[in-house]
Amino acid sequence: MTHIKVNVDGTTYEDDVEPRLLLAHYLRDRLGLTGTPIGCDTSNCGACTVDLDGATVKSCSVLAVQADGGEVTTVQGLARDGEWTPLQRAFHEQHGLQCGYCTPGMIMAARDLLRENPHPTSEEVRQALEGNLCRCTGYQNIVRAVLAAAGQETGSGHQVGEEATA
Repeated sequence: MTHIKVNVDGTTYEDDVEPRLLLAHYLRDRLGLTGTPIGCDTSNCGACTVDLDGATVKSCSVLAVQADGGEVTTVQGLARDGEWTPLQRAFHEQHGLQCGYCTPGMIMAARDLLRENPHPTSEEVRQALEGNLCRCTGYQNIVRAVLAAAGQETGSGHQVGEEATA
């Protein structure tokens, strides 16, 4: 067993873990953060994407011991005081999900893109999300949601999160 100390979504945890335990399993099984789904265990689908020390990673390809001393943000740690981020609202408002399984990974990957490039083109969004698979939506609404969060497209004539006026 290896002792780790990691900050996850603003809370510090100390645990003894098997050195081979994947971060995805640590988050879900040990901490109960089931908002990070495991889709493939091979890093192909991107559903388990989280932020580790400012970098977007697929948590099924990172060991929990590699997060020792680090900061992890999951999709569950994005909302503050029950308020969704503009990106989360955009996914809801633009119907950027269907079954929702890929949504946490899509949101985390899109968040990373928008940190690096706050005004991406549609093509840049597609390139940034190419490591995240969706079997339901055909991606158009996902791209639309990311562009809406960037303030470029809303489909309703108002900014994401704003109320429409008559």
